[in-house]
Amino acid sequence: MPRRLPGLLLLLWPLLLPPPPAAPANPGTPARPVFRRLGTLGPRGSPGRHPAPAAPTGEPYSGSSLPGGARGAGVCKSRPLDLVFIIDSSRSVRPLEFTKVKTFVSRIIDTLDIGEANTRVAVVNYASTVKIEFHLQAHSDKQSLKQAVGRITPLSTGTMSGLAIQTAMEEAFTVEAGARGPSSNIPKVAIIVTDGRPQDQVNEVAARARASGIELYAVGVGRADMESLKMIASEPLDEHVFYVETYGVIEKLSSRFQETFCALDACMLGTHQCQHVCISDGEGKHHCECSQGYSLNADKKTCSAIDKCALNTHGCEHICVNDRTGSYHCECNEGYTLNEDRKTCSAQDQCASGTHGCQHLCVSDRAGSHHCECYEGYALNEDKKTCSVRDKCALGSHGCQHICVSDGAASYHCDCYTGFTLNEDKKTCSAIEEARRLISTEDTCGCEATLAFQDKVSSYLQRLNTKIDDILAKLQANEYGQIHR
Repeated sequence: MPRRLPGLLLLLWPLLLPPPPAAPANPGTPARPVFRRLGTLGPRGSPGRHPAPAAPTGEPYSGSSLPGGARGAGVCKSRPLDLVFIIDSSRSVRPLEFTKVKTFVSRIIDTLDIGEANTRVAVVNYASTVKIEFHLQAHSDKQSLKQAVGRITPLSTGTMSGLAIQTAMEEAFTVEAGARGPSSNIPKVAIIVTDGRPQDQVNEVAARARASGIELYAVGVGRADMESLKMIASEPLDEHVFYVETYGVIEKLSSRFQETFCALDACMLGTHQCQHVCISDGEGKHHCECSQGYSLNADKKTCSAIDKCALNTHGCEHICVNDRTGSYHCECNEGYTLNEDRKTCSAQDQCASGTHGCQHLCVSDRAGSHHCECYEGYALNEDKKTCSVRDKCALGSHGCQHICVSDGAASYHCDCYTGFTLNEDKKTCSAIEEARRLISTEDTCGCEATLAFQDKVSSYLQRLNTKIDDILAKLQANEYGQIHR
């Protein structure tokens, strides 16, 4: 009968008891790591380790304390492994107990992502002899894998643990048997389950296995020798050595291995610290990305606004204008107005809006543009907006009573119609037809005509003198009144 270790059993006894009711979580109390899980590859190709959160109850940590009780797909995903179970089926393991071992193996398989590119599983069955039940490349799905585990039968005699580990190292963990090579960085893990003391030299064999890059977990049941388990397992021992009192409770350890092989998804947990977007890369890894219009800063977590207009995804029909907040707005070219969609533009009538700048006339064009024109007698200047005089007679401001005659680009003179003569002001005209009628060529020598003309002229001059006298009298009276006021 192997020597028992009552002190160690007292330490492990809480694992065998039903968990107490979970107490309300105290957000102010930080979690204390109680065991570690597989992570990135460490020295000699063995998996590295990272702290795991403490279990809220006496049970091994199962992820129930994750936000919303999150667990399984999307939060906990096993990383690819080459996993070999080495199970003791010696005479000390009763048939019902061996069934419990197979159930334990199947439950661990249930927590893994099984497949050619994911975790591959093999089983080595041993007693006094060793039998590889199936290799790593034999099954690529959980159903066929668990069916193969269910068909395993005990070998009955002996406990050749050293031989079993050597067989796993030399035959099960080979590339020919389905193991992946060193360049793949796939961890090689072996879990040995035994309830007795090894009958061969296990220390040296286990050391060679560990040196080859195999990470060894030792699970002892009932009469298992604890010192032998420690010689088998990898360091640190408190993470690689497990013990249960009976096969009846070995299933409790499946949740412990589930956490050991679990890679938590920081994006699902909300612990990623990405300012914008968290992207899961698998195997518990992630990276941060930014929303459109932003770029990732050097810290690989926060984001800064970039030039959205330069991205050419703004959708502005005419002009994109960057705003200080990292956003943008659209504007239109001159002669256009922004539509309600705030992106497209419609041509506007600048002539009607009075913003054309034309000195004389604004003419709207179909394309939403315009051009300037000048009044008659003016010419458009080189600026295409102002106008200069071209023909002063055409302007209508010359002041000629009858006829305006252009003398060049900016000069003119006045003339009169036939029968009129130009007055001294060089603008107005007086009629000469009446005088021509009185002095006709037919009676120019007639005295009567001459006398009549003279009388008429005299009468006209007399009336004119009378009017002048009246005007002078009024002017004198007005002047006298102003002096004596």
